[in-house]
Order: sequence, then C-alpha cells, then structure tokens
Amino acid sequence: MAPLLVVSLLARTAITADVTALTMYIVLGLDMSYAAAGGVAAALTAGVALSGPLLGYMIDRRGVRTVLLVTVLLQVVFWLAVPMLPYGILLGAAFAAGLLMVPAQLVTKQAIAAMTTADQRQAAFALDSVQGELSYLVGPSVVILFAAQVSPTVVAWGVGAAIAAGGAGIALLNPPLRAEDEADDGAAGRPRRREWLGVRMIAVLTMVFGTTTLLGGVDLAIVATLKEAHQISWAAVVVAVFGVASVAGGLVYGGLIRPQPTWRLLGLLGLATMPAGLAADWRWLCVAVVGAGLLTAPTLSTMTDAVSRLAPVSARGEATGVQSSAHSAGITLGPLIAGLVIDASAPAGGFVVAGLAGLAAALAGRLLFRRSPARTRFPLNDRGPAGAPDPEPCEAGARLGA
Repeated sequence: MAPLLVVSLLARTAITADVTALTMYIVLGLDMSYAAAGGVAAALTAGVALSGPLLGYMIDRRGVRTVLLVTVLLQVVFWLAVPMLPYGILLGAAFAAGLLMVPAQLVTKQAIAAMTTADQRQAAFALDSVQGELSYLVGPSVVILFAAQVSPTVVAWGVGAAIAAGGAGIALLNPPLRAEDEADDGAAGRPRRREWLGVRMIAVLTMVFGTTTLLGGVDLAIVATLKEAHQISWAAVVVAVFGVASVAGGLVYGGLIRPQPTWRLLGLLGLATMPAGLAADWRWLCVAVVGAGLLTAPTLSTMTDAVSRLAPVSARGEATGVQSSAHSAGITLGPLIAGLVIDASAPAGGFVVAGLAGLAAALAGRLLFRRSPARTRFPLNDRGPAGAPDPEPCEAGARLGA
C-alpha cells in the first residue's frame, strides 16, 4: 500500500491544482479576465463532478489499468494542447478533461478497501483523508508560486505531466480492487443499482454532500471575514492552519480503537464551525478554525469507510464514483449558499450557515439510518478479523455509548 499512497499523492496533488493552473494561465498567460478564468474552471469542475459514476462504472467493467491508461493519454493531449486552443474551444476541452480526469482518488479508495481487513480500515481511510488534505495544502500553493515566478504555460504543462505521471504510476502498480476472498463475487452477477443504492447509501451520500457544503462555505467565509478586517493577505495562513489541524485530526482518529458514527462526527463538525463567526481578525480566526479542522479528516474518512462497506464488490467503483460526485456537488454549492447569506448579513453568517448545513445533513443521515430496514448483505463484502461480518460503521458508535 505504501507505493500506492506515494504515487497517488503525486496525482491527487496535481489534480487539486489543475483549476488553479488553468486560472493562472488564462489571467497571466492570455491576459484575460477572472470571469473568463472562472468559466474554464467551472467547465473543468463540472466535468469532474459528473465523472465519478462514469469512471467508477468503467473500472468495474473494464478494469483499473485500462481506465487509467485511457485517461492518462487524454490528459496528456489536453494539457499539451492548452496553449494552442482558442478560449471557446478551451471551455469544451476543459469539460472533457474533467469528465475523463485520472481517477486517482477513486482507485486509491477502492484499493484500500480491498487491501485491508475490517479492523484496519479506520486507520487506512483516515490516512487517505490526510493525504487529501496534504494535496489541497500543497498543490494550489505551489502552482501560484511558480506561475508568478516562471511561466503560467510551463506550470500548466507541469501540472499535466504530474497528473499523467501519477496515473501511469498507479497503472504500473495495478493495485487490486478486490481482495482474494472477494474474487468470486462477480461470478454471481452484478447486482442491480437499486439493490445497493438504498436508503442507507443515500444517507451516507447525504452526509458527504453536507460535509463538503460545509467546507466550501467555510472557505468563502474565511475570505469574507478577513476582507472585512482588511487582512485578506492572511487568508492563506488561516487555511493552512485549518488544513494542518485536519491532518492532525486524521492521524489521531486513525489510531483510535473504534470508529465513531458518521452522523455524530458531522454534527460535531457543524457545531465546531459556527463559533468561527465570532472571530474578528486573523489571529482569532486561526484559533477558531482548529476545532473544525480536527474533525474534518475523521468525518470524511468514516464516510468513505461506510460507502465501501455498503456497496457490493462488483459495484464498488460506481458507488465510490457516486460518492465523489456528491463530494464535488457540495464543494460547488457551499460557497454559493454561504455567499448569499454573507451578502444578506455579515461574514459571520457564512460560518453559521455552513455549520447548519452540516448539522442538517447529520440529522438527515441519522433519521434515514434509523428508519431504514436491515442492510442488504452482499457476499464477502465485510471481512472481519475472525471472518464475521462487521457492524455497520455508522451504527458502531451506538454500542460505544451503551
């Protein structure tokens, strides 16, 4: 697993920086407006948001190596062609590039589920969430630094090369997406989508959407708060503190003996987010975001764990892809909701509405789980240390409190 995580980190760091790279190229390289850059960024993001179920389905049907090599080839073509494309064509090409983005995160999550036993998954998925936080901390910052110092065209090529190298590296490793005792699951036939996309899976996806809506709103609220305080230059420091706290939270949570239920972690994240609205300058804001940061990676990791357990092995790729789409939808909608509230009230309102979004999703997830029938068991999907099926991850905390 160690080589996979290293190569995946390269790919995911580059992928988190792709929007920034295109923005810097359009603004600095083409000397166009930020609105024009936002159009290309939106096209790429829309493609990525829609790509999850499609690529997941292709992985389930065609295998990981085939999908990785096809997407790597298309990314190479797109990023090499970026400087030669007129703006109108670049919009369409960015959407296509997002739709066929190298599925590094998708493959890594499936491989972790396949290469770990039930008692190892909490630590493994926490490490995956930490990896995601590191990629967000490093990728965009490096792109901005080098775009200002070198050439935005060269930086765009560099991002494309890193995406391709990461995808090719994962294809070379060809990680297993099914454990040995899951190999015969496909022989029984692929289950119908309605068999696994039931109430409990919808509950988890609702909480994924709520979590990323919260995180997207927090990002905008941080910027709005510091702009009002005339300290916008400190925004990067506050975001970095938030990211470091999330990394620390993920590492600590991964070392715990038993998981907490997803709805509880998300509810606590929502509650911890709202007090940040009381901060008046960057120093207090750094302190205020630590609580939410500590809970971010643990919350995201429990959701990934839940999806991997609720999905049948033969549809795990599609299920993980649907999770990715819910994640992207929340990140897109969060700033819009927070922005509307901030414009109508004050920057503090952005933190409040973000926290309320998390609380609402946690409550909805909890209610859906309580009202759902017993979970459908797919063969060999939950492998406990003694061969017994694992408890539902979102209900495990109920036994802790008993």
